[in-house]
Amino acid sequence: MATDYDAPRKNDDDTESLEVLKERVPETKSSTSDLDAEDHGESFAIPEVTSEDAEVIVVPKQEDEFTCSECFIVKHHSQKAKKDGHYGPVCVDCSN
Repeated sequence: MATDYDAPRKNDDDTESLEVLKERVPETKSSTSDLDAEDHGESFAIPEVTSEDAEVIVVPKQEDEFTCSECFIVKHHSQKAKKDGHYGPVCVDCSN
């Protein structure tokens, strides 16, 4: 049977009175009013910024290491793929 999607639809919801619909509105609002803003406000607190300087020691690339031309991570030569990529050496992870 063909369905006319442009025809007005008649459901059981259409027969409800306006008073019944107005009575439902406070019920939906009451469920959201149970949540306290104070309970959720703490989870969004901004952490305090520390004035400590983070020390990072950068070690230069060693002779037995290479830089992958795909992911640009310095890796040990044992992780180098047998075939180089279009732009240079590629690691095993990027060659797959």
